[in-house]
Amino acid sequence: MAAGLPATERFRAYGPRHLDDIAARFGVPDQIRETVRRLSLVLPFRVNEYVLTHLVDWDRVPDDPLFQLTFPQHGMLDAADEEQLGKLSEDPGDRLLLRDLVRDIRARLNPHPSGQQQYNVPHHEGTALPGLQHKYHETVLYFPGQGQTCHAYCTYCFRWAQFVGDADLRFAAPDPTGLLAYLAAHPEVSDVLITGGDPMVMSTERLRRHVEPLLGIESVATVRIGTKSVAYWPQRFTTDQDADDVLRLFEQVVAAGKQLAVMAHFSHPRELETAPARHALQRIRATGAVVYCQAPLIAHVNDDPATWSTLWRTELAAGAVPYYLFVERDTGPHEYFKVPLA
Repeated sequence: MAAGLPATERFRAYGPRHLDDIAARFGVPDQIRETVRRLSLVLPFRVNEYVLTHLVDWDRVPDDPLFQLTFPQHGMLDAADEEQLGKLSEDPGDRLLLRDLVRDIRARLNPHPSGQQQYNVPHHEGTALPGLQHKYHETVLYFPGQGQTCHAYCTYCFRWAQFVGDADLRFAAPDPTGLLAYLAAHPEVSDVLITGGDPMVMSTERLRRHVEPLLGIESVATVRIGTKSVAYWPQRFTTDQDADDVLRLFEQVVAAGKQLAVMAHFSHPRELETAPARHALQRIRATGAVVYCQAPLIAHVNDDPATWSTLWRTELAAGAVPYYLFVERDTGPHEYFKVPLA
């Protein structure tokens, strides 16, 4: 059982409507609270009790890296847009104007970088397959519909459009039928990345429905799960009601002769330094899964060499392998290229 957490702790998410409560509990100044409120009208905001009490250093707010990572910050939107959001949101009579402004700002924020909706969605028998992307020759990305949220949202997230309630912007597959048909027609695909959002927000029962069908496909050698859960809710692998069940599912994948790669997103060393996170990594690795780590270079969070050195050393000490560094392109906001580390 993870040290420092009660066995009965249950996951609970907090969003914009909880900002006043969060501010009162942790002494957030009014100006900072108002900034978060305005920006969360456009960008998704979500945290949970673990993030609030185990990760954020409230004595260092607003400069604390984990606060910067999880709470929208001044400067993320154009100053004129931010001011207009404040004005329109104060008057209930301006609700329609506010809605139009939010839609306009989101359209200018590059919701699908690099033409993901135009160029990466594969087709099977002339029909586009929802919830899939085929960017790389050997790899298909799979977005199960029930996994298109996260335990908490990162302020840098280039998939923010998944979380704002606009079905036209969202990648989501209702079930693995389309994926299985596509894999049968494309034996060159050896790697399936289950992504989101975060697949680990699903119950093990739901996750199993998406994972088990892949085990019978001979051409698939690697099943990857992209997740931030070890950082933001490690209880998913330790004290959640079905934590043991998900580890048995991981063992099943390995026993089927597939490599199971947990693509863990760690942005700052503090995310790995808690006892719950270390315990979760131990349990995951004990199943035979490999843990790879990836992160973007994020201003005010990890944009200095000392932080990266500590992050990589901490990952390696925990038995996880630094894998990719994402660096933002200069061709547009929220466009990244990957720098392989291993």
